Amino acid sequence: MTSAEQELPAGFGRLWTAQTVSSLGDGVSHAALPLLALALTRDPMALAVVTAAGTLPWLLFGVLGGALVDRWDRRRTMWVVDTARAALLVIPAAAALLDVLSIPLLAAVAFLLGLGGLFFDTAATAYLPDLLGRDPALLERANSRLRGTQTAMSGFAGPPAGSALLALGRAVPLLADAVSFLLSALLVRTLPAIPPPVPEARESLLRQARAGASYVFRDRLLLGLALRPAVGNIAFLAVETVLALFAHERLGIDTYGFGLLLTAEATGGLLGAAIASGLGRRLGTGTALTCTAAVEGLAILGLAAAPNPYVAGLALAVCGAGMGATMVLGPSLRQAIVPARLMGRVASTSRMLAMCAAPFGAFVGGWLATAYDIRTPLYAAAGLLLAMTAVTASMTSNHRVEAALRAAARADEPDHHPAPKEPAPESAPDLR
Repeated sequence: MTSAEQELPAGFGRLWTAQTVSSLGDGVSHAALPLLALALTRDPMALAVVTAAGTLPWLLFGVLGGALVDRWDRRRTMWVVDTARAALLVIPAAAALLDVLSIPLLAAVAFLLGLGGLFFDTAATAYLPDLLGRDPALLERANSRLRGTQTAMSGFAGPPAGSALLALGRAVPLLADAVSFLLSALLVRTLPAIPPPVPEARESLLRQARAGASYVFRDRLLLGLALRPAVGNIAFLAVETVLALFAHERLGIDTYGFGLLLTAEATGGLLGAAIASGLGRRLGTGTALTCTAAVEGLAILGLAAAPNPYVAGLALAVCGAGMGATMVLGPSLRQAIVPARLMGRVASTSRMLAMCAAPFGAFVGGWLATAYDIRTPLYAAAGLLLAMTAVTASMTSNHRVEAALRAAARADEPDHHPAPKEPAPESAPDLR
């Protein structure tokens, strides 16, 4: 039986369910936190602080967080973090009930939720290839399901649910998100126990973090995979910064229509995630990544030149499909070729580069629109994406991908990886 025909293990179903529940809760809180802040103040800077606080942990602790995850038991890290996030959300919920909610408290909660997300996401990324035996085809199928569900829950179902729950009371969406984290923690605790990677020679945390980052920058394939989301975030945030204004002034779209425009992009993302695995098999992962990058650039170019809302919606759907496929193929390949002992650091380094690039893209988009024209950020974003496609095409070519997969397979051959065992009763978690 080929790997493409193998069934995903039962443990993946539980991980998938846990992330589905957690993504729904994330969608609820992503809608609720800005609305709660808006109910407290109309100061744009105060609202920006709450929004930015959630991304700040990746900028401050991204690589160090990956180094810690590589030291810890990944399954335990996931359930402990989700339990902590559930407990954390009780604090603003109680403050809302007592009518003492404040902007500093919301910013602190957003920061700590983001910090928890850093550890959970990095641990989950590192755990999945161990669960699936680093099989590239299984990883693509698994990531396709995870990405599609995350988009559906956090992009479609969660935000309207958060808005509806907020109408029942300020504490309700926060408590709903807490319940989602608690359910996720309970499911993660039932996942198979996988032996942690062989520990490295005892080094300082900073030295281990630096080693993980340098591993990415020295490997052309991994660097190409990291540049895709980093450069992409500059382009996409430049577009996102002016998209509402562009839709209103150039396309005559009202608030309701703008929501439909974003829905078109999310729908494309679901389709891209669904077809990513088949695209990789037919074209090869390297060629597929090059094609999706080109599709994203051409779609943004089409958006900039769109004469009406229908063409704009189609362009955003096509762009979303390219992004959805990329977000399956890129991480799946990284998980298949990176040694288990470095997986947390490599994943967090790549994510940190993408997160650091996003604010720069937003600033550039706003500046171009102010200095030139509302379409200029879109044209600039399209040009940047197409230039990035040309630069990274050789870095992520089929030849380079196949060579990396063969090297990873050879590196795994001498090792004996016992089948994952169901977890035994645990003592209190030790995250030292």
